[in-house]
Amino acid sequence: MHEIRPWRQIERRKSRQIMVGNIPVGGDAPIAVQTMTNTPTEDAEATLAQIRAAAEAGADIVRVSCPTPESTAAMKAICAGSPVPIVADIHFHYKRGIEAADAGAACLRINPGNIGTPDRVREVIAAARANGCSIRIGVNGGSLERHLLEKYGEPCPDAMVESALDHARILDDHGFHDYKISVKASDMFLTVAAYQQLAEQTDAPLHLGITEAGGLRTGTVKSSIGMGSLLWAGIGDTIRVSLSADPVEEVKVGFEMLKSLGLRTRGVNIVACPSCARQGYDVIKTVETLEARLAHISEPISLSIIGCVVNGPGEAALTDMGFTGGGKEAGMMYMAGRPDHKVSNADMIDHIVSEVEKKAEAMRQAKEAEEVAAE
Repeated sequence: MHEIRPWRQIERRKSRQIMVGNIPVGGDAPIAVQTMTNTPTEDAEATLAQIRAAAEAGADIVRVSCPTPESTAAMKAICAGSPVPIVADIHFHYKRGIEAADAGAACLRINPGNIGTPDRVREVIAAARANGCSIRIGVNGGSLERHLLEKYGEPCPDAMVESALDHARILDDHGFHDYKISVKASDMFLTVAAYQQLAEQTDAPLHLGITEAGGLRTGTVKSSIGMGSLLWAGIGDTIRVSLSADPVEEVKVGFEMLKSLGLRTRGVNIVACPSCARQGYDVIKTVETLEARLAHISEPISLSIIGCVVNGPGEAALTDMGFTGGGKEAGMMYMAGRPDHKVSNADMIDHIVSEVEKKAEAMRQAKEAEEVAAE
C-alpha cells in the first residue's frame, strides 16, 4: 500500500561520508537536521536547555557560537551535557577553534583561509585531527573575501564556489578530508545556483541553508523553495533552516521539508484538507489540536484528517489511519486504509490520539524485538 513509486524516488548525489560525533553525514546516511542556539554560550545551563529542546524535537546536530574565550570555556560543560553532537561556530580567531576542539566539539564551522597565517591554520587542523573533530567550510554571500569581490564585482555563484574550493584546498593540502561545505546566501537564486555548481566540483558532503531567510512564515517559504529544489535534485547531506524564531521551529520545518520529499520519516505526517462548506466538523481546529498533542510521537505514522467523503476515503486509503467526516455528528475511522469504525465528532480527537499512541508503541516494541533478535 505504501511502496515508493519510481516517480517519487529522489536519486541523491554521491558524496563521501564524514562523521559529526556519532552522526554520519554524506554517503548513504539520512540527511541530518541541524539548528543553532541563540542563548549566550557563556550561560551553559541556558544553552543546554535549548539544545535539549531541539534534540527532543528531532535535531541531529546543534551549532553553538563561540566568539569569546568565555564561550569556549563553557563548551566543555555544554558538549559533555548535550544529547547530540555540537558544532562550534568559529569566526576568524584561531584560538577559539583550538579551544572548542579540545572542549569536545564534534565539528568546527571555520573557514581556514580566514584565520591567519599558515602556522595558525596548521594548529587548528592539528587540534581537529587530535580530537576527532570534523570541519565545516561555511561560505556566506555576505562575507566573501575582498579579492573575490574585486575579481567578480559582486557576490555571485562563481565567487562563492571559488571561495569554498580555495578553503577546501587548504584542508586537502594538510591531508585533512573530514569536512563538509556550505555556500549560503540570503538570496535564494544565488544560493541554489552556487550549490548546483559546487555539487559538480567536489564529492564533499554539502550542508544546505538559505541564510537570514527571515521570520517563521517568510523564512519557511523561502527555505522550502530554495532548499527543496536542491533536495529534490538530490543535492544536500545536512540542512539547517535559518529562521528568526525558536530553534525548535527550525527543526520542525526541516523535518517537514524532508518528510514532504520522502527523505526522512520522523513523526506523524498529517494529511489534511483545507476545509470548505462540506466539512462535517472544524477541520482547521482539529488539525491544530492534533499537531500539538501528537508532537511527542517520533515513529513515522501517516494520518489523514478530511472534512467530508469527497476525498476522505481516497486519502485514508493511502495513510496508516484516518478520519473522514460527513455523518451526523460523527465520522468514519479508517485503519490501514480501510473503513473500520465510526467515532463521534466529540470524541474524535481523544480517540485519534489514543490510536496513534497505540500504533507508535507497537512500532517501538517491534523495533526493540528486531534489535534483540539481531544481537
